[in-house]
Amino acid sequence: MDNVLAINGGIPVRDHPLPPAFPGAVMYDEREKEGLCDIIDRQSPFRYYGPNLAGSVKRFERQLAETIGTRYALGVTSCTAALVCALKACGVGPGDKVIVPACTFLATPGAVVIAGAVPVFCDIDDSLSLDPDALEAVIDPYVKAVIAVPILGNPCRMDAITAVAKKHRLYVIEDVAQSIGSRYRGRHSGSFGDISVFSLQMNKIITTGEGGAVVTNDPLLYERAVRYHDQGMYREQEGFLSKDAERNVFIGQNYRMSELTGAVACAQMAKLPAILSRMKELKQYIKGQLEGLVPFRAINDKEGDASSNIMLLLKDAETSRRFREALNAENIAASYLYNGQPIYMLPQIFHQKTADADGFPFNQFPEKIVYTEDMCPRALQLLAGNVVLPISPVYTDEDAQDIVKGVKKVAASLL
Repeated sequence: MDNVLAINGGIPVRDHPLPPAFPGAVMYDEREKEGLCDIIDRQSPFRYYGPNLAGSVKRFERQLAETIGTRYALGVTSCTAALVCALKACGVGPGDKVIVPACTFLATPGAVVIAGAVPVFCDIDDSLSLDPDALEAVIDPYVKAVIAVPILGNPCRMDAITAVAKKHRLYVIEDVAQSIGSRYRGRHSGSFGDISVFSLQMNKIITTGEGGAVVTNDPLLYERAVRYHDQGMYREQEGFLSKDAERNVFIGQNYRMSELTGAVACAQMAKLPAILSRMKELKQYIKGQLEGLVPFRAINDKEGDASSNIMLLLKDAETSRRFREALNAENIAASYLYNGQPIYMLPQIFHQKTADADGFPFNQFPEKIVYTEDMCPRALQLLAGNVVLPISPVYTDEDAQDIVKGVKKVAASLL
């Protein structure tokens, strides 16, 4: 192997890029096509009525609930919609605060704001998930819920998180957008919270392009989520615009999943075990070959890890930049999670920019809500040096070997 880095004029480890790393999408085949064509042939793309319903959304919901181990599941249009439904199911609104981790996608704090509440940011641990040891310090009388995010397939320490939440009588919402199939101590992520959410967006482990879901064991939370996602209605219990349930009725949104999305979701659910198994096999080989050579992020449950990536945590942003640029020159894909910053550094969060001219909902508290760059110091440090190596279920053994060669080559020169 040429030891001169490709970025410096050497011969790259590969002469072409790795295959695409969209775990669910790269597994599309005739099964997704057949599901879609069936709905089209039936001329019934709406879940609640049509000339010849297939019930694909209901089937997906049943499959998801059985997989995660919950009583109920609800298909919706996106994970952002699912988060809003979950928050509203818990009664979160103006005057409330919700704790979220400093490392998450914008949708997590964004959904809190959409629900009329304000996000409070908690620092993270070496897994990049919410640190339960830092949780109590950010709880105040306005906090109503905490959102735990198993980031990029890495399960959270849910026993410790739920213990703190129970002590303070907080709702626990799991945002499992990136981590379907992950487990902590034998239980699926999404089965610990009072209510939890999943994503079917393009980057996720399984995908319908866009889509999401809510799961829970609580019948009242489920009913409230159903009502919020369908204009306040609960059609399976009451039919259309019933006047007989005034006690539970409230105005909601339209976050209904279509039968077309449901059909693809069913096909993808059937492939989930194979996707997870192949990615686990690839990760075990690559990490085994690189052990001791590069610093990996901590995994809270190695058996339950469902990451579609391998993440390195280097010493600082400059080292990460040089490492990523060198790897990409070797045709080994490497990216930078959330631009190496806590999510609260995005201007719409940091400067509290909403669509409301008066600053709602940040103006609902006696004391001004203030975010500072250094309020989560561990997140600042860890995220600055991150390097993400995507893992795809269609990678061959030779692809995995090339990743090992590329990382070893770059590490020998830069670390």
